Amino acid sequence: MRLSRSAKVVLGIVSGLVLLFIYTPLMLVVVNSFNADRTFGWPPKGFTLEWWGKAFDSPGVRDAVVSSVWVAVVATIISLVLGTLLAMSLQRYKFFGRDIISLLVILPIALPGVVTGIALNNMFTTILGVPLSLWTVVIAHATFCMVTVFNNVIARLRRTSAGLEEASADLGAGVFTTFGLVTFPQLRSALLAGGLLAFALSFDEIIVTTFTIGAGETTLPIWILQNLFRPNQAPVVNVVAVVLIVVSIVPIWLAQRLSGDSVGVSGARVKAD
Repeated sequence: MRLSRSAKVVLGIVSGLVLLFIYTPLMLVVVNSFNADRTFGWPPKGFTLEWWGKAFDSPGVRDAVVSSVWVAVVATIISLVLGTLLAMSLQRYKFFGRDIISLLVILPIALPGVVTGIALNNMFTTILGVPLSLWTVVIAHATFCMVTVFNNVIARLRRTSAGLEEASADLGAGVFTTFGLVTFPQLRSALLAGGLLAFALSFDEIIVTTFTIGAGETTLPIWILQNLFRPNQAPVVNVVAVVLIVVSIVPIWLAQRLSGDSVGVSGARVKAD
């Protein structure tokens, strides 16, 4: 499909306006993290690194960062295991109810965060009688983070022939040997991309975390919410928000590059065949 020159110009202008609308507020947060004016007057009267120094010296911020990283890492590991197993079982085997299970696996990421948070809170506190803690946050995050891994792995499996796995089994290799030497190398980039997306999704999650975190514990997004309207903490909040932006952008960018490279490799392989 070819577009006329005028259509390209209109689409370019519209795209530019949309991106400007989305990213201008984020750029204001970045600028205000260096703004010497505590009230964030515009234009900035000067730039300073004072707020960055206070953010790095704040015990509350450090503890929140450590908690967020720990939750995101553990939730990502759980998501990689469960998402991969689910994708392989649903793609490689045919059984009754497979489509329903596939829908149920994807559903958590489509549900509103408030609904998921309330449901998990009721399950932990009412049904299981488990006290809320960072572990309950990990379990809660894994329920929707594994969807990103599942989607990446099942998409790769659909483009990968099962013939190599069958040949490995015919040659006497066991299930784990076949997975380690045949299946895993084909899924490696999809797993890495899904894991990066899961990490980014967990690191900045706030709604589900609010309903499943224990008293006295905090993550970085929760810390931002608690200190957002405190005048003395407002400049530091901007710094923490910039850190969240960077931590979110880098994994997503890497995942996009990995997904793009894998598609290109798959396309070249199909063309060569």
